[in-house]
Amino acid sequence: MIKPLKLLVAAATTTCALSFSQMAMAKSPTVQAIQDRGSLLCSGHNGSYFGFVEVNDKNEWKGLDIDLCKALTTAILGSPDKVKIIPLSWAQRFTSLQSGDVDIVIKATGWTMGRDTELGLQFSLPYFFAGAQLMAHKELGINDATGLEGGTVCVEAGTTIERIVADYLKTKNVKHTMVAYEKASELRAAYLAERCDAFAAWGPSLAVLRATGVDDADKHVILKDVLSSEPIAAAMRQGDEEFVDVMNWAIASLLLAEEYGVTKANIEEVVANPPNPTVARLLGVTPGIGKRLGLRETWAREMIAEVGNYSEIYERNLGKESPYKLARGLNNLWSHGGVLYSPILD
Repeated sequence: MIKPLKLLVAAATTTCALSFSQMAMAKSPTVQAIQDRGSLLCSGHNGSYFGFVEVNDKNEWKGLDIDLCKALTTAILGSPDKVKIIPLSWAQRFTSLQSGDVDIVIKATGWTMGRDTELGLQFSLPYFFAGAQLMAHKELGINDATGLEGGTVCVEAGTTIERIVADYLKTKNVKHTMVAYEKASELRAAYLAERCDAFAAWGPSLAVLRATGVDDADKHVILKDVLSSEPIAAAMRQGDEEFVDVMNWAIASLLLAEEYGVTKANIEEVVANPPNPTVARLLGVTPGIGKRLGLRETWAREMIAEVGNYSEIYERNLGKESPYKLARGLNNLWSHGGVLYSPILD
């Protein structure tokens, strides 16, 4: 005869298991709203942020951040064509998210404590790492930030770069004038017209501008100071942890696909013969990846088939297949000397 205590423990265990199962299967309210609407509202830019958010000569959105918007849209709605890109300035992105004008901000956004605790935001896994730097006119004859004493530094309004540069130059006791511009195009024009001695931005953005956006790259020098090392992540409204889970596992799946060599070209072949249990789970051959997120079992497979793995996204937008030819550096997988990694898909 089973003792009453054992019966109580068994009942409690069963109740907890059911409760956890129900929690795991709960659907994100944001995902439900996206599915009801039939489109995902993702942040764009009020101009071009080369390599990340830009418009091509066919008036089509492109860039690493745009591809992540398309990847998430495919995961939730089954097609990248159902994304709607909403042009926003840097200053508009968080108010637009808070008001519901966009579902998510994927726009070269740094994960900071202030944004995490004061703006009602929560962040995904970092999908990119970069530091703030300064580019100056070579004719000034300087190679580090101390040479900007008494100079003018231009920066884009509403970004973490403003605070980072101000703090850095204060620490170095460099007196300067900071001028903020609302649009990237205005900022570039001011710098190229020599209304600014230096241009503060993300290191990758400066490298892109120097390589493709000036008449003579040799007339500009990227100063040796690296002002920050910033984790870049997707921003979402607080209170919908299930949506954060969906975004996290979308990013993780792109990284896992790269790690295991799953590409747009070979995905159907891999689905037919997965090389290991992790890949079988990733591609929905072994069920679980969909049910736990309230999505289709094949969402990751469809996403990779549409946009490729992380390496494919990086190389076509920033790397060797792009005009910018930026080496991956920190943005390589951990197994290749970088800092990007995926949680374990069990």
